Formats: sequence, structure tokens, C-alpha cells
Amino acid sequence: MDLAFTPEEQKFREDVRAWVHANLPQDISNKVHNSLHLSREDMQKWARILGKKGWLGYGWPTEFGGPGWNAIQKHLFEEETALAGAPRIVPFGPVMVAPVIMAFGNAEQQQRFLPGIASGEVWWSQGYSEPGSGSDLASLKTRAERKGDKYIVNGQKTWTTLAQHGDWIFCLVRTSTEGKPQTGISFLLIDMKSPGVTVRPIIMLDGGHEVNEVFFDNVEVPAENLIGEENKGWTYAKHLLSHERTNIADVNRAKRELERLKRIAKAEGVYTDTRFRDEIAKLEVDVVALEMLVLRVLSAEKSGKNSLDIAGLLKIKGSEIQQRYSELMMLAAGPFAVPFIKEAMEAGWQGDYVGAAHAAPLAATYFNMRKTTIYGGSNEVQRNIVAQTVLG
Repeated sequence: MDLAFTPEEQKFREDVRAWVHANLPQDISNKVHNSLHLSREDMQKWARILGKKGWLGYGWPTEFGGPGWNAIQKHLFEEETALAGAPRIVPFGPVMVAPVIMAFGNAEQQQRFLPGIASGEVWWSQGYSEPGSGSDLASLKTRAERKGDKYIVNGQKTWTTLAQHGDWIFCLVRTSTEGKPQTGISFLLIDMKSPGVTVRPIIMLDGGHEVNEVFFDNVEVPAENLIGEENKGWTYAKHLLSHERTNIADVNRAKRELERLKRIAKAEGVYTDTRFRDEIAKLEVDVVALEMLVLRVLSAEKSGKNSLDIAGLLKIKGSEIQQRYSELMMLAAGPFAVPFIKEAMEAGWQGDYVGAAHAAPLAATYFNMRKTTIYGGSNEVQRNIVAQTVLG
């Protein structure tokens, strides 16, 4: 395994870095570097900038309008955008549903849906989890009943991230109750403006509106919005989840946040404390180890070997690292990290801070990151999967 980048790859990195530096709005970058609130307009603006360049679907092959980058180029792009302070690409369209449409959708579906995803104009949401069906996703109960040329959908999804902005939602729905639970699930694309779709906010500890409940009450969905075959949706879902769990690892954001942790520790005067430096060092070792694991996967892909089946392992380690750096930031700021003023997380706030400005979002981030070991398949379940599929 060769972890050194070639001169061509280094040149690619430099080109991406220069383009991002020239095109990433500075106000958005400042918000990301300081963990301030990003509006829908901020995220959509960056998505459209990438879409115009043809890079929003940066993992797409050229036949579907993507740049056709290899695994190393995709990694370098992700790293440079993260370090520059670009918002994370909202993954539900370009990273999750698009590969499913490419792999299992028909030509009409590909022509209909992919351009809007690639341009950043159409916002997608993910309808997987339900009350009582999270990590045990196969137990889902949202029902889609075929009637002529349409499906009638009834049920509820929950923890639907940013669904308040959604134009479309891809859903796992039950179309059969025969056999194993996994065999009766289908993959359906639903227009969120359809009559009978209701989005209800779930307000989190930090007062933010990030997740939602989505209700379907006799929603009519054209049968042409079914991806692939009826009752084969579990196969398509597993294809998508491999993309999601790798995305959740987010090693490049961890590298950026590690540097932010060091800045906060220096500003708070604890960077010279030997024990605190030890904790930063242990975190940095974990970040480097995660990066090496990602590069092992990329090396296998680049050489044409079968990619290592360790998406679950990447998710486990990546999510724990996210929790750890948010915890260390809290510890660095001490009591000043505890007071919560929601308005202080908005860019340009002119009120009085408790402590330094960098302390304002720390508690909110810490509590928000408690979710990372649960969503995308809880880490407990992921460890069982790794034990069964990787260790044997």
C-alpha cells in the first residue's frame, strides 16, 4: 500500500484548493470555521456554485454529468473543501439517492431527476427511520398500496434531517407483508408538495430546527416513481447506506475541527497544560488512524481490488471522534462553554458574550454530537455487523 500522493494528484489538489479559495464565499467560510448557524440560503448557495462548476456530483461518473474522478481525487476534493471551511454538501441528493438512481433507476428516471440534483436546485430528504424502526430499519411500517398507476402511501418517518427544506424525499415503504421483513420493502420517490405530506419540526436541545417528523396521509405517488422492482428496496437501501456510513466518517471535517480545538485551547490558556495536550494528542492519533483507514480503502479501489467492507468501521470511529473533539472544546473553555445564548450562534450578533465569542456554540455542538453514534445505524449494531462480515 502506497499512501504517498503522485505529482499528478498533488497538482489536482492544488487546482482544487485554488478554485475553492476563489469561489467559496468568505462569509460562509467564516460561519463554518466558527461553528455558526448556516441558513438554507448558505447551503444552497454553495451547492449551486459547485453545481455550476459540475462538482456537486463530485463522485459521479462522466456518463451522468459528473467529473469522473477516481477515489483519490474525490478524497482530495473533500479534504480541500473541508479545510477551506466549505459547508458539507447536503448528502441526501448527490451522495445518497443519486447513486441509487444511477444503479437501479431507468433511463427516464435518470433524465428526470439527476439534472436537478447535479445543479443544486432540488433539495432531497431521506425517509428511512420511523418511530420504532431506527437501527432495526427492516421493521418499518409506512405502507404503500398499489392502486392502478399509483401508490397510496400512509405512515410516518422521523428524525428526517432538514426536511423543512425538502422538495423531494426518497422513502423506504412496505409493499408486502409476506416473508422476511426485508423482502417486502420498496424504494419510492415522493414529491413533498403532494397533498397529504405534512412536515412537523422536532426542536432540539439547542433550540435548532434540524430534524423533523414527516407524515403521509393517503399520499398519491405515481407508480413511475418506484425505483427498480417492487419489494427489492432493501437491496437498494444497502447500496445507499454504504455511501452514508462512509460519508458520516467525515475524516476531513475532523482534521479541520482538530485545528479549531487547538486554537480554542491556546486562546483559553490550556494548550500548555500537559494533561490537556495529552488528550489533544490522543485525539490526533485517532484522526490520523481514521485517515489511514480511509486511505487503505482508496488504495484498494485505485489498484482495482475489491474495496474493503469496512463502511461500518469508518462510521464507528468517525462518529466517536466527532463526539470527542466537541467534548474537548467544552473542557477547554470550562464554565464559559456552559451558558447558552442561541442568538450568539448567528453571524454578526452584537450582544454580550459570556466569555470569548468562540465559546458560544460549544455546548450546542456538544449536545448535537451525541447523535452521531446513533444515526446511520447505531454503533452497537455496526459493531455486530463488522464482527460478522469482516472478522467472520
